[in-house]
Amino acid sequence: MDVAHILQEMKIRDAADSCYSAFSRIDERLELEEAPEGRAFILGETAELLSLAPLDWLFPEANADLRGQYLGLVNSFTRYAALPLCDTDSGTLPAKSYEDIPAKAQAVSAVLLALSAQIQKALEHQNRPDIRPLVRTLAPSFCIFSVTHLLEQPWSSAASRNSARELLASAVALTGSRSVQELLSGKPGEGQKGLLGPVLDTLQPELTKESWKRNQAVKHVFSWMLVQVERPCLTEYLEKVFPPSLLLSDDYRTENKVLGVHCLHHIVLNVPAADLRQFNRAHVLYHAVFNHLHTSEAVLIQVVLPCLLDLLSVLEKPPVHSGLPRKPNRFDVVLRHILTYMEMEHKLDLRRVYAKNLVLFIERMGIVIIRHLKRLERVIVGYLEVSDAPEEEARLSILDALQKTLQIAWPRMERRMGSLAQSLLRFLVDVSSESLPTQLKEQLMTQASHCLLLLDHCSKGKLQTLLRELDSSCLSEPVLKCIQKVTAASLCQ
Repeated sequence: MDVAHILQEMKIRDAADSCYSAFSRIDERLELEEAPEGRAFILGETAELLSLAPLDWLFPEANADLRGQYLGLVNSFTRYAALPLCDTDSGTLPAKSYEDIPAKAQAVSAVLLALSAQIQKALEHQNRPDIRPLVRTLAPSFCIFSVTHLLEQPWSSAASRNSARELLASAVALTGSRSVQELLSGKPGEGQKGLLGPVLDTLQPELTKESWKRNQAVKHVFSWMLVQVERPCLTEYLEKVFPPSLLLSDDYRTENKVLGVHCLHHIVLNVPAADLRQFNRAHVLYHAVFNHLHTSEAVLIQVVLPCLLDLLSVLEKPPVHSGLPRKPNRFDVVLRHILTYMEMEHKLDLRRVYAKNLVLFIERMGIVIIRHLKRLERVIVGYLEVSDAPEEEARLSILDALQKTLQIAWPRMERRMGSLAQSLLRFLVDVSSESLPTQLKEQLMTQASHCLLLLDHCSKGKLQTLLRELDSSCLSEPVLKCIQKVTAASLCQ
């Protein structure tokens, strides 16, 4: 079937002489057509036209007019599969609102893949370097559309996600990139810029305070694109990615806060500290993230604590290099807050998150942890008393935190030997009688035994004397073995 016949089928035979007039008529018909079946037919015929038309007809001369023509056509296609706008403050629509989007996305992907294949042929077989600017013009639209429908969301299906994945792969191939990361970041060593800048420019009107909730996909597309770009390339786009990330994190919905903090953490990790401190960005970021510590949502705390920990390393000098005397700083403020909340927290999911991140704070703060030993001791004792079976994540993490504390703050631990030893022995007795998987039980008792051994070292052998005075007739065999390991190891020192 030739071009003239396809255009006749599409009722635009008079436009066969030029791709400009043909695409203008297709664009016009697509905008005027109201019936879904009619639009689907136009898209199908356009895909066939792009697949069969000669390359000289499709790309007579790759000038600015042709680039504008193709960009307008591609934007018309992507608008056909655009998500319905949301006018509610929640920024979400019922899943049924997106029922027809997957099929539309597949139809649009088919057209864009056909166009991509022809551009690739022109680049490879006709040696048309003048096509490169056309690729640069269309690639941002290809990326945004494909990522929108690549994510597992209510508006996508397995088939539409596969089509979007193919389209994204074609965009990577067209630009000569080796990966999506290189597509967005570019090749700094070769002076080739990535597509993140044009993508962010395209998304910018939808990422304002007034508009970002109208399109439910835009926040996910922004987040996905952002985390693909790492240092040193991300620094160049800091002014464009920092405000939307703050905007997301400042929302009242937990899922948006999590997404925003996730973006902010990526920025902290991939932008030099000097750039973050410039214009007080790091201070603004600190106050924005610190406010989330008051939440009772485990899923939010799980992303907030690692973000704060890495941000504090930007704002404060490491304790080793802070000079003497070591003055309290924001590390102490955050840890004090965490320990306060840990002490009164009863939800197991939150206890797991807090305990896991407490270990990281102890490691990062080092010797200055001695400022918080009194409260830290209460937290450790309290967490050892409460089981969070079946995984026992909280108690495993709190034992790890105790080991780190004993190793770092050992000069101050002898005076706390009594309460910690009593708590660990009670813990061994409790675990030995609990119905836990054998491997997990052994892991818990081994870690507790190691803590007892470290505590004995801190007390210069005083603990082993007390352990030998225990009435072995009151102890179960597993507990007795643990105590014997500690005393035997102490004797060997």
